[in-house]
Amino acid sequence: MKYFLLPLIALIAAPLSAQTSPARSGIAKRVSPISAQRLALDVQTLSSDAFGGRAPGTPGETKTIDWLIAEFKTMGLKPGGVDGGWTQPVPLVHTQLGKGSITLGDMAATQGDGIYVSTVRPVDRAVVDNAPMVFVGYGVNAPERGWDDFKGVDLKGKIAVFLVNDPDFEAGAGDDSAGKFGDRRMTYYGRWTYKFEEAARRGAIGALIVHDTPGAGYGWATVTAPAGENYDIVRKANDYRVLLQGWLRGDTAEKLFAASGLDLAAQRQAARSSSFKPIALKQRFSATIPVTHDSATSRNVLAILPGKKYPRETIMFGAHWDAYGKGAPDAEGRTIRPGANDDALGTAGILELARTFARRPRADRSLVFALWSGEERGLLGSETYAVNPIYPVDKTVANLTLDILQTAGPAKDVMLVGAGQDSLEDDLAIAAKAQGRVVTPEALPERGLFYRADHFSLARRGVPTLLLMAISGAPDLVTGGRTAGQAWLDGYMKCYHQTCDRYDSSWNLMGAAQDVGLFYAIGSKLANSRVWPEWKPSSEFKPIRDDTAAGRK
Repeated sequence: MKYFLLPLIALIAAPLSAQTSPARSGIAKRVSPISAQRLALDVQTLSSDAFGGRAPGTPGETKTIDWLIAEFKTMGLKPGGVDGGWTQPVPLVHTQLGKGSITLGDMAATQGDGIYVSTVRPVDRAVVDNAPMVFVGYGVNAPERGWDDFKGVDLKGKIAVFLVNDPDFEAGAGDDSAGKFGDRRMTYYGRWTYKFEEAARRGAIGALIVHDTPGAGYGWATVTAPAGENYDIVRKANDYRVLLQGWLRGDTAEKLFAASGLDLAAQRQAARSSSFKPIALKQRFSATIPVTHDSATSRNVLAILPGKKYPRETIMFGAHWDAYGKGAPDAEGRTIRPGANDDALGTAGILELARTFARRPRADRSLVFALWSGEERGLLGSETYAVNPIYPVDKTVANLTLDILQTAGPAKDVMLVGAGQDSLEDDLAIAAKAQGRVVTPEALPERGLFYRADHFSLARRGVPTLLLMAISGAPDLVTGGRTAGQAWLDGYMKCYHQTCDRYDSSWNLMGAAQDVGLFYAIGSKLANSRVWPEWKPSSEFKPIRDDTAAGRK
């Protein structure tokens, strides 16, 4: 019997403080208002072939948006978007590379095999003619940490070559980078988005990151999954982006460096020193690749339950509705990448939260339920909202984001992404304890998951955030413990962004329902209080929030 087929005492209106009998595992847990069965039904719908992989700007988006709005209407929520509507426009540039040629000096390169590039510029052809290549180490410019990898090098018209992650990712005791960037925990300087942005700020025509699975947090198949397709928000003329951005597979990078008489391993070591200086590579980069491009307006979907006492103060719950659409056929000929877990399940969780709150008495503060577009293309929907917020940022109490939940059953713990950031993690510990669970810090902080989900767009504007993302470590499952949890995680990562991330009737969504229930508990507490979550003193976002303190008096 599958757990997800069991009605989860989900539609009752009992408060979270009501006790249930101890679970079979011996863990006492409180009643959750979240239905595992309903989560399953919504995921089956959103990840079905009829939705075409939910790519922005496609018929799959139209079907997705219409379905989400209809669900919110059925719940009795009010439109929470622009001008009294259900949506917020997300103007996008959509690009797709065709077949072309790429050379690294005398080395021919094949797109997807050894090198992977895309563009966010709406051009007809991406042409780079014999551009110099410059190795810039980790490409970090962090004056507050006493670190500058660039040393004044001129990158205009050149290809910047980066190492992935932070200068202290592999640092040992003798490296002066040790501990300067959070040790194994990735900072924003380690993210590919930062590296591409920094290359653009310095006038580079292209940027390539040397891929390795430990440093990136995912394998080469994930890098190549978009198949030359990319999206970006519509930018102003002076908001420069490189013409080509992408990755070098590790073995290709080794050959590239060897052609310049350099050992890549030795250069990794050298880049962990603050005295590192950029190195001009002997090989030059050329490319001629046709580009098809169009502009499209995607949409975020927002619904609201207005607060009865403090309607301008909002608690926001978010997930992204988009996935990767269609791609190259897999071994079974399937082209649709349905994104069942990433993030149809998170979207289903937000819908369940909305249903549950809608059945409860009206809260003092407003509750906003946001379903973002364009997360898979660089948090584009949430970034559009953060640049043009519908609800004042200084009055946004918190953002609670769901992005990938585990499907292997009840767990004894919940993973915390970004430990030490804000007081919401203390609320998470209280809510988990009420379920008979504990909080476990993410097992792989080097993956930088805190910077890879939609909550980050709000965090950058100072809004306290909390993210639940199951790929942050192996869950300690009630049945099978962490060994079983690791087996689940390993299995899922093989399908991350692939055609096999599809709904499976063997899923046990009781654990996912537990996690969504944590957000219900935290949201309920915040919605009926005068509490304003705060950033921890060590967080880089605390000064931003402090600047808006006057708006919360």
